[in-house]
Amino acid sequence: MFQVLVVTFGVVVFNFGAPVKHGKGGQSDSAYGLALIAFSLALDGATGGIQDRVKTGIKKMNEEESKKEGGKKKDPKLSPFESMLYTNLSGAIVALVFCFATDQVSAGLAFCQRSEEFVKALLAFSLCSALGQCFIYYTIAEFSPLLLATVTTTRKIFSTLVSVFRDPSNSLNEMQWIGCGLVFAGIIGEQIASFAGGGKKKAH
Repeated sequence: MFQVLVVTFGVVVFNFGAPVKHGKGGQSDSAYGLALIAFSLALDGATGGIQDRVKTGIKKMNEEESKKEGGKKKDPKLSPFESMLYTNLSGAIVALVFCFATDQVSAGLAFCQRSEEFVKALLAFSLCSALGQCFIYYTIAEFSPLLLATVTTTRKIFSTLVSVFRDPSNSLNEMQWIGCGLVFAGIIGEQIASFAGGGKKKAH
């Protein structure tokens, strides 16, 4: 748990340590915007625990059904594609509700009709997203949401570092380097703790 907090704190330090870019129409951070970010982070943090409970509940339910059916073999785990289907279906329903509530459906469809390039980009993005989600939900189903969070966070930090080394103009300031260091320290600490825990179990 401590390692997860270190990683999370490192990401926060990295993001808030980024220099403010004054572009066209740029505005300072508002309390409303920061509240939305905090709300998003809170929901993101709760997602892993909910996914763990869903996995445990589905496994228990399937095992009980197998016993009722006279020991008939049934995969107790929720498959990656089942999880992917239900998650995206529920997300699509919520998005449609908000689109109708804010009266953005007609404007969105009209924009798609006017911009053929946008539709092509949207289809390409959807295809890449679906392919990427196959790996995401496989990791959740076969391993754990915590491992997925570690993998995705590590990937983001490595992408940032590759961008920095590839283009020196994307340099990081001292605060961002501290954030990167905290993230890697948390990840390494988590791996050390997991190996130490595995060694203790083998010893017993």
